[in-house]
Amino acid sequence: MNNVTQTHMAAEIASIPELTRELVKNGRGITEHIGDLLRQQNPHVVTTIARGSSDHASSYLKYAIELLMGIPVSSTGPSISSVYGGSMNLKNAASFAISQSGESPDIIAMSKTAKDGGSLLLSLTNNSTSPLALLSDQNINIGAGPELSVAATKTFVLSIVAGLMVIAQWKQDDELLSAIKALPASFEKALSCDWSSLTNHIASNSNQNQSLYVLGRGPSSAIAQECALKFKETCQLHAEAFSSAEVLHGPVSIAQDGFTVLALASNDASSQSVIDSCLQIADQGVDVFITAPKQPKLNSISSVSTQHPITGPLVQVVSFYCFIEQLSRKLGLDPDKPPHLNKVTETV
Repeated sequence: MNNVTQTHMAAEIASIPELTRELVKNGRGITEHIGDLLRQQNPHVVTTIARGSSDHASSYLKYAIELLMGIPVSSTGPSISSVYGGSMNLKNAASFAISQSGESPDIIAMSKTAKDGGSLLLSLTNNSTSPLALLSDQNINIGAGPELSVAATKTFVLSIVAGLMVIAQWKQDDELLSAIKALPASFEKALSCDWSSLTNHIASNSNQNQSLYVLGRGPSSAIAQECALKFKETCQLHAEAFSSAEVLHGPVSIAQDGFTVLALASNDASSQSVIDSCLQIADQGVDVFITAPKQPKLNSISSVSTQHPITGPLVQVVSFYCFIEQLSRKLGLDPDKPPHLNKVTETV
């Protein structure tokens, strides 16, 4: 990764491997304890409470829980509590609240509603003394340290790693635990992935009114949501995330000559379906860049394989973060200070 100290964002991306190594070591005790609690409670449903990048992390954990535990997961709208004053019956449920600051009033209000409704409230924060952490039955401090760039990177990744550690302990899944321990090395490799072809393609068309789609499927669709947000935040580019299946049900109609698609094909059961959708889209004259081996009509960009299919998409986001930080600077922007945004967003 070039010029890693030029921006706070670059430095924070570069810190992800070592911070993950520390989290895996220091978070073992609390995640084992939470895993024990979840096995004892045996929840029939899990809810998530989050906004922004934290909500994308929640979506990733939703897929992980549904795929590995067979338990349905629902994202709960914070406004149910904070705006509408509603209550929820969450007996025999577990709730994951994710917030790097742990301070947003609507997240806190919905978390209290979940707890009052009978749910076991678990939180992932970057501040163990925050109101959300103190409200929770159990809190995991993701240990990211100060994040100075407005755009979240290391807190997003570490929130997912912490959530995967809980799931692995809950399921007592030695294969997943081993894959999590291997993540720091995979993240280090991901920092060096070459996405310059996509950088140059977008930068060369920056004077046009560009729109992009970011596609994924399963856990990678959660990463696609995060990527689309970062295009907006750091590069002032309009991007939308879709499942590679859902995009064919309408949105594909506006993807024609001059349109760009970034597709995240992970090494899991969804890979071929993502490729097949992309081949169909490329036939419409769309420039498709995909994290897959070279395919006819598609532009291949590099990615890192991992030991477990549930961890592959997470490693890809580290490569994406490197790319988007470099693209922002190439476009003459400051990725640390997106216009009209603050680091801590407190919504009601």
